[in-house]
Amino acid sequence: MKTIIITGASDGIGAEMARQLAQRHGNEAGLVLAARNESLLEDVARQCRAQGSEVLVAPTDVTDEAQCRTLIERSVERFGWLDALINNAGVSAQALFEQVQPEDLGWYEDLMRVNLWGAVWCTHAALPHLKSSRGQLVAVSSLAGLLGVPGRTAYSASKFAMTGFFEALRAELKPAGVSVTTAYPGVVATKIRYRGYNAAGQPAGSSGLKEDQAMPVEVCARLILDGMDRRQREVVMERRAKIARYLKLLAPGIVENMALAALKDEVKPR
Repeated sequence: MKTIIITGASDGIGAEMARQLAQRHGNEAGLVLAARNESLLEDVARQCRAQGSEVLVAPTDVTDEAQCRTLIERSVERFGWLDALINNAGVSAQALFEQVQPEDLGWYEDLMRVNLWGAVWCTHAALPHLKSSRGQLVAVSSLAGLLGVPGRTAYSASKFAMTGFFEALRAELKPAGVSVTTAYPGVVATKIRYRGYNAAGQPAGSSGLKEDQAMPVEVCARLILDGMDRRQREVVMERRAKIARYLKLLAPGIVENMALAALKDEVKPR
């Protein structure tokens, strides 16, 4: 049985990865589903169990280091070993930096605790087990972790930090045979931007990005899992993202204009 932990598994990309893993591996999969919302996790768990997979529901707040370590301990106690950790838990944010009041800047730190520190704590606790199994780490970053996105200063900062952490860790773990795959989704058809922070640190309730060409969540999850199966270093999902990544080195001004064009008119800087 292959034991895989997924954080942020209650909905969106994480829930869809869980369902697809259950479809791919059936009764050969031991899935650990982690997020804060236990009722949503139970819904996903039922769908996975219907495919024959054994599932542990593990309510976890990744902003709490102790809960991250407990997640890994419970997983190993239940299944005996660990083959993969998918660090998917994350929160979005949309606000022009000048719109954030000094007394509200604390949510920048909150965002970093979810997007970076949650992954760091879970990974640190899982490391001995993954080295023992020559297992896999997957980090779900974002295109905003490769290119600075206007209106996403906090989010880009957290995802750039995540990118740098796992890039360095990949080199460290190479001799141990542990693969590290970093995925860079663009705009995916989930509600993460609607629930993310606004300038005041409250749920935004809307997306500041144009959503008409959003990638279906099923496609995004499949691309991440395909990259995991191949132990790819990186999964950059969209052709325009791949072009922008290299164009950034040659003509950064053009990339900045492309990023501005992705914003809705009402949230563009004036």
